[in-house]
Amino acid sequence: MADDAVAALRARAVPWPRGHRYEDFSVGQHFAHHWGRTLTASDNVLFATLTLHYNPLYTNADHARAHGHADLVVCPLLLFNTVFGLTVEDLSENGGPFLGVDQLTYHRPVTVGETVYAESEVVACRETESRPGYGIVTWHTKGVTAGGEVLIDYRRSNLVRRRTSEGKRAA
Repeated sequence: MADDAVAALRARAVPWPRGHRYEDFSVGQHFAHHWGRTLTASDNVLFATLTLHYNPLYTNADHARAHGHADLVVCPLLLFNTVFGLTVEDLSENGGPFLGVDQLTYHRPVTVGETVYAESEVVACRETESRPGYGIVTWHTKGVTAGGEVLIDYRRSNLVRRRTSEGKRAA
């Protein structure tokens, strides 16, 4: 592209704010995260191989069926990472250190071909004196089927940037 075309493009560009700030969250607020994700055999075998999860339930359909499963079992860490990833745009895209996951529960094995959706609820918001430009938000997230069956749930916390750098709530 010529320099003048790039300059014209930049002049027409409109900033598109993404993500939420600490002040945007309130206890009880619910998020139904968009899209969902169908977990395929390719996803599962590649993830299991790359992360050294060599349990044959994840990579050998005959073995999985011999142990009572309809097909390959999705590696639980892949399920967790998928659900977590579905929440990022709504919850933590603006950055801020990840503080951890608590109360992680897998409710049943997931087989390849299943589609998982994510939903989250804000369960805590608090200010922090040690990082005045941030607040701490905790969400309870569920990975669910289209019919609402809970496959996985957990709580996670992040430091979330404030709109104002001095740590006071925006008016």
